[in-house]
Amino acid sequence: MDNWDEIRTAFHVAQAGTVSGAAEKMGVHHATVIRHIDALEARLGSKLFQRHARGYTPTEAGIDLLQVAQATDEQFAQLVNRIKGQGESVSGDLVVTSLTSFSPFLTPILADFQRLHPGLTVRYLTGSRVFRLEYGEAHVAIRAGSAPDQPDNVVQKLAIEKIALYGARSYLDIHGTPAGEDDLGAHHFVGYNAANSRAPFERWLRERLPEASITFRVSDNRTLKDAVVAGAGLGFLTVEQARQHKDLVQVLPPRAEWSAQLWLVTHVDLHRTVKVQSFLRFLKQAIARSEMDDQAGRNA
Repeated sequence: MDNWDEIRTAFHVAQAGTVSGAAEKMGVHHATVIRHIDALEARLGSKLFQRHARGYTPTEAGIDLLQVAQATDEQFAQLVNRIKGQGESVSGDLVVTSLTSFSPFLTPILADFQRLHPGLTVRYLTGSRVFRLEYGEAHVAIRAGSAPDQPDNVVQKLAIEKIALYGARSYLDIHGTPAGEDDLGAHHFVGYNAANSRAPFERWLRERLPEASITFRVSDNRTLKDAVVAGAGLGFLTVEQARQHKDLVQVLPPRAEWSAQLWLVTHVDLHRTVKVQSFLRFLKQAIARSEMDDQAGRNA
């Protein structure tokens, strides 16, 4: 295939459902759209669309072609984002990804960094999906657990995510506060629905208490936090998450076996750019200040 303009036109026709919609999106005359579709179908020897009064509907062959076109369009968008990250100024997009649990700490840092650089658009993507830095899906990733081993990534230790056991005052007023680990068997817990969760605190809980103790089950970290705050049971939260809610009481303090190593990950092609290096320095300084404040609080 030597004419990607025709494929791009077919992609827009499938999205819009009409020739006029595709023409408006592309900024061309509708006759150009029709000519591209006719030429592409002639080149392939197959009908890509069913024409009807309401517009164009892809045939089976059209759907096959359009899946490839969509993947190509997405990869091109990722490439553009990656190229934008190679500039010599702190502007444009900064795409950062992490687990949702890190948001209470990282979001204020991103906001402070953006205030220093008004030309910057921050895109903070949270969740369990691993964004592929080699495709330009993100400039900086913060990941937890074992060290990431994807090729061509620069991986640095960032911090330890401290995790403790918490309960809401509304729950503790009814069920009482455990005096220690031996009292946990009399309590209800919020935990993950998946019995094979790799979270170290979840494994610790399931090894010591029966499944029936986990009476409120969730699929993600954000919902787990919401359930604990609502008083559904005791649950494991990061110290940063718990600080946002005054009604939470720390039942058991952080333990090394529950904690997670956080890793700072960048792609080698973008690691040395001004934008990425500026943010990495800012992030590390913010974490260093936070650790000093925590130490001062413990010594007070």
